[in-house]
Amino acid sequence: MEHTEFGRTLRRLRDHVAPEAVGVVAGSRRRATGLRREELAALAGISADYLTRLEQGRATSPSAQVVEALARSLRVADAERELLFRLAGHAVPGADVVPSRIPPSVQRLLDRLADTPVAVLDAAGTILVANAPYDALMGPVGALRGHERNTAWRHLVGPGSRAVHTDADQRAFEASVVAALRMTVARYPLDRALGQLVRDLRAASPRFVALWESGDAAPTRESGRRKVVEHPAVGRITLDCDTLQIATDDLTVLAYTAEPGTEDADRLALAIVLGTQSLVG
Repeated sequence: MEHTEFGRTLRRLRDHVAPEAVGVVAGSRRRATGLRREELAALAGISADYLTRLEQGRATSPSAQVVEALARSLRVADAERELLFRLAGHAVPGADVVPSRIPPSVQRLLDRLADTPVAVLDAAGTILVANAPYDALMGPVGALRGHERNTAWRHLVGPGSRAVHTDADQRAFEASVVAALRMTVARYPLDRALGQLVRDLRAASPRFVALWESGDAAPTRESGRRKVVEHPAVGRITLDCDTLQIATDDLTVLAYTAEPGTEDADRLALAIVLGTQSLVG
């Protein structure tokens, strides 16, 4: 890797991105014109210390996943994305890798849903990006590292989510998640990161092993379903969770809404306000 040039390019791109352009809430006492290191690190799902070492040329081997996350978080054009991959010593990901790039058309859609909790997941069920209302509702995605962003890992190995499930619903949900992951592996058998995720899940979760080896049928695709979220500040909120499949890019968009004029709508609005205030603070 051209260490100095990669870090210099990364720093240049970061300095020229307005916080508002990538969904970062800028406080009134802000001095930096571009993104702060900790802000870009949170967006990309890496530590601020690691980003510092990358920019200074002290970290020498960023993975393709890290480079993609940085390019996506900075919303760079295709040419600059390719440059970052080349400087990091990687080929630009091809059709045999789970897509993790968010195209401009999808990004415009997300920007227009700025007041709605929205997250984008790749075909493996890994959260690529989430907006501030989603962080306020479900917890900050930027605090999640590596496998923690993956749905199967979070529910079968990690602490789960704020969504409330009955035991039966939880079992059905886990089976659906594993079945979806199996289908993704079938579509991208050469993706090494995906293969590593499956191996790590097998090593960490007997439940995953049982579901994986059961060969259960493919998951049921639901365009929308009700979900109860246990929010730490406002209590339980009943929401509609709608999914939009971006077939050409193999992405899933999740959006959470409440029926207008209901107590759930009021609780959701309060959760978003409280979360946004904590981000600004």
